[in-house]
Amino acid sequence: MPQVFCIANQKGGVGKTTTAISLASAFARSGRRTLLADLDPQCNATGGLDLRPARIHGLAESKPLSEAVVPAAVRGLFVLPGSPSLSNIEVMAAADPRLLARMTRRFSEGAAGYDTVFIDSPPSLGPLTRAALALSSEVIIPIQCEYFAMEGLARMIGVLREMKTKGICALSSAGIVLTMYDPDLELTLEIDRNVRSCFDENVYKTVIPWDVTVSEAPSHGKSIFEYAPRSRGARAYAELCLEVLGYV
Repeated sequence: MPQVFCIANQKGGVGKTTTAISLASAFARSGRRTLLADLDPQCNATGGLDLRPARIHGLAESKPLSEAVVPAAVRGLFVLPGSPSLSNIEVMAAADPRLLARMTRRFSEGAAGYDTVFIDSPPSLGPLTRAALALSSEVIIPIQCEYFAMEGLARMIGVLREMKTKGICALSSAGIVLTMYDPDLELTLEIDRNVRSCFDENVYKTVIPWDVTVSEAPSHGKSIFEYAPRSRGARAYAELCLEVLGYV
């Protein structure tokens, strides 16, 4: 079975999708056959790699999942495109949990041919995010260094504990990564101190700096490594990749 990472945060605009794209690209560049599964109805991870959203999500169809997966421009990186139809599926799944159960079985079967899988989940704590967490062995939580970061992080940790207690997921680890990091701002340093004080070893040493090229890259359909390989953002995500792999 592949190593499956869920990139999750119920708050939008924290660098969740950018982190999913960047880490998936970095893992593929390291020689690992990597799948990026877009489970967000907004389909930002799909568009961020210059791919088209699917009319019907691959997990909701009857054909083999391999037929729905498309190669990205990065060698070794494959994408399960997102679809706006997932928003309807999420509503239906709230009434019929068996629907998500069928989708998760299909995902597990289709993901078996990859070394690593990254799941970009919706910015919510709804059924799709919970399904993504249930499928994953590890979760990475990007948080922006701003006032409400701790509140949102506490909710996410609470959901993870609830799911583990009920035996819904079997996450082996959870990592927190600080994004849009500006060391010149006192608020950034304060959030850094508070998060590390509360969660200690669960916080990655690597921080993702505020870098306009990181924000620009998806609009050009590229990861930060193709768009601005010499940028601070590219270097930070490369270092985060090494840390996630256990080399740092």
